[in-house]
Amino acid sequence: MSGGSAPLPYSMRDVDGGAYNNAKFRQRSRLKMVTQALISKSSKYQCGKFTLGKFLSLLMVSGLVYLLVHKSSEGFVSGELHGKEEQSRHASKDSPNIRTFWRKSARLPPRLPPNEIYKNSSILHQFPPSEWTSRQKKVKEAFEHGWSGYRNYALGYDELMPLSHRGVDGLGGLGATVVDSLDTAIIMGADDVVSEASTWIEDNLMKKINEKGQVNLFETTIRVLGGLLSAYHLSGGSQAGGGDSGIPVTSNKTNPDRLLEVSKDLADRLLLAFTSSPTAIPYSDVVLRDRSAHASPDGLSSTSEATTLQLEFSYLSRISGDPKYDLEAMKVLEHMRTLPTVEGLVPIYISPYSGQFSGENIRLGSRGDSYYEYLLKVWVQQENYRNTSLKYLFEMYTEAMRGVKHLLVRKTTPNGLVFVGELPHGRNGAFSPKMDHLVCFLPGTLALGATKGITKKKALENNLLTKEDIENLQLAEDLAKTCVEMYFVTSTGLAPEIAYFHIEGNPDGGPDGGNRSSEYINDITIKPLDRHNLLRPETVESLFVLHRITEDPKYREWGWQIFQAFEKYTKVDSGGYTSLDDVTGIPPPRRDKMETFFLGETLKYLYLLFGESNILPLDKYVFNTEAHPLPVIRSAVQVSDTV
Repeated sequence: MSGGSAPLPYSMRDVDGGAYNNAKFRQRSRLKMVTQALISKSSKYQCGKFTLGKFLSLLMVSGLVYLLVHKSSEGFVSGELHGKEEQSRHASKDSPNIRTFWRKSARLPPRLPPNEIYKNSSILHQFPPSEWTSRQKKVKEAFEHGWSGYRNYALGYDELMPLSHRGVDGLGGLGATVVDSLDTAIIMGADDVVSEASTWIEDNLMKKINEKGQVNLFETTIRVLGGLLSAYHLSGGSQAGGGDSGIPVTSNKTNPDRLLEVSKDLADRLLLAFTSSPTAIPYSDVVLRDRSAHASPDGLSSTSEATTLQLEFSYLSRISGDPKYDLEAMKVLEHMRTLPTVEGLVPIYISPYSGQFSGENIRLGSRGDSYYEYLLKVWVQQENYRNTSLKYLFEMYTEAMRGVKHLLVRKTTPNGLVFVGELPHGRNGAFSPKMDHLVCFLPGTLALGATKGITKKKALENNLLTKEDIENLQLAEDLAKTCVEMYFVTSTGLAPEIAYFHIEGNPDGGPDGGNRSSEYINDITIKPLDRHNLLRPETVESLFVLHRITEDPKYREWGWQIFQAFEKYTKVDSGGYTSLDDVTGIPPPRRDKMETFFLGETLKYLYLLFGESNILPLDKYVFNTEAHPLPVIRSAVQVSDTV
């Protein structure tokens, strides 16, 4: 303050403080003049007789003073402070009060930034259930729009190219989008899609399996075999927990027996990747029509691909009564148990010839991710063996998560986002602050590992959470925020395939996401070759799991914002959705590809995120890495001699 003036009280310090003080000064001046006049006049007659006329005159003058003061103060308080709308709204219901003049300026509630609003659950709980039902309906409409493009231009092909109106076979030619989408349609009650997809599978899939050549073991297992098995269960074909899904059985539109028949035929051919290998590590590729298998050209298998097959094969053994599928798949994890690790972390390549790891590259992104996911989920699936023959899986998972926290978790500068980096050259090499979008599966996995699928509230009430569980759940929430900020930091509100994070000691900057209003614009770098978006599901998968477990509505709100961005920038009017080449610019250049997982995973998780928690409850169902739900096996009947 200049000139030695005393500071104004808080209520007088405002943007319009000068107007306030001037108006108040004028009011006081008028009051002072009238009061002095009254006192002066009355003093002249203080010794004389006070008549009724004099009394009435004094009363009239007092009334004028009151009206003058009230009108002036009302015009300021309601007009200048609160706005003209507030003046008209209050004028009809507020009785005049001389104290209005002396009232302090109103303390309006502070405006919270979006992230703070999400912390205030009471704000978000104001949404009625009908609002989420409406949003869920929007996701179903998006699914039907995506399917319409595929049906019209690419039915029978693996994937749709929505801009050029044609199909492409990039996954072996088994109509992967059809099979990947079927259980999504069943869950959503999209009956027309269920009928169309089921008819195509019954009429065409077995023929394609007999005729087609090379397929990737991993991709075919998680998408096609997993999709068939999930649809079989949801269609009423399985008696193992079939009543727990909360989804009406659609056996009138599907043929569960046919789905199981095709599943067994496909799995018999895929088994050759296991039985042809000289070690417990399967070959990466299978030639379906020749019933043969071989390694990839470089002779290696991805660690994640070799170890992400067990949910599907174990469940097939359960429903078919044939233990061979489970036996071969579980040999892989039993072998992994014997290999050396770096605090539970493993390199991303492994040789089917030697059964040993190749190289030292450690990451939870591509080629590493679902190894850690299935350590937990296979253990969850086999409920009766969690504390006996499969206990080692949870122990391996626990050790790996400790390794992640010790070796891979860092915080960004300047704002402290928590992320998971990489060790491209092993433990003794330099740390890389790079994180694939694929890593965003991890928050959901951490949350599932902490509570085993029940809500956090229930787990706490029953004293089921250890200190480590609580730490892992907090890490899950921190990582989920980072994954969401990878979306919100871009101009389109959609995440890049890969992001780099600023950390201490690595001050080099780089191109940002383009959204200058983001608080984290200086924490995240997106390189030109990493700016594409493939419609991936990992972030919304974790939002779904975290919402189910924490019951925090912010995860729904974040999911809704992501869905709206998909609708705005990836929807193709003629049908389908397209991947993008660059999420940092507007309008984003489009790539002309709808991956099968957009209908099979991304929209499924969004639909479930906005739905009721009794649909596919997480303590009764486990989702494979392609979002195909399979029931937790509770029967005491032994699946195979591995368990």
